[in-house]
Amino acid sequence: MTEPIVVLTGAGISRESGLATFRDADGIWAKVSIEEVATPEAFRANPQRVHQFYNDRREQLQGGEVQPNAAHEALVRLEREYPGEVLVVTQNIDDLHERAGQENLIHMHGELLKMRCERCSTVHDWRTDADTTTACPGCGTAGRLRPHVVWFGEMPFEMDRIQEALARCGTFLSIGTSGTVYPAAGFVQLAKTMGDSYAIEANLEPTDTSGLFDEHHSGPAGEQVPALVDRLLKGAA
Repeated sequence: MTEPIVVLTGAGISRESGLATFRDADGIWAKVSIEEVATPEAFRANPQRVHQFYNDRREQLQGGEVQPNAAHEALVRLEREYPGEVLVVTQNIDDLHERAGQENLIHMHGELLKMRCERCSTVHDWRTDADTTTACPGCGTAGRLRPHVVWFGEMPFEMDRIQEALARCGTFLSIGTSGTVYPAAGFVQLAKTMGDSYAIEANLEPTDTSGLFDEHHSGPAGEQVPALVDRLLKGAA
């Protein structure tokens, strides 16, 4: 039986599609305070400011210049051609994996193109702006919608499923992630201790967790990921 593969992706895989990363010197958190737009406390204090931040990001994501790149496409090919299970766990809230055709996918930090009602807990696809007067399509209550994203201080989604997959995988591949945000930064340790996995990192430069990987590959995701997928598929043939 072919051992499963778990792939973790971060902002670095979407950078080549035209989306800003968070932690680079010129990234989003260098321009906007986390405390102002990405915590439950920020939403309670100034919900309109938070809505506007995500409205702007939603508009950028849906602009015609933002498209999946070669790294996204290579992971779709891995899922379709690898004889075993491939699970992609992304920290990204964009929809570029879906647009490329990825199917076995977990958005552990939520999705930018969805809103959640704090009153009735329903989740809705959302591609337009929202503000403090917007009504929930489910229950009709105004002012209780929030972005369906995981803010700092909140628990990521589907952690049980992710940990179960890490415990079974034979290969763990980390792409374009800083290695500083937990729990994702700890996935390599879980994969190696729980699943005895072979761990590969692909990033523009070494990260805080690079020493935990069996291999590190430096360079753009659009170059590194297709080459790694070719190797994984050849090894499984």
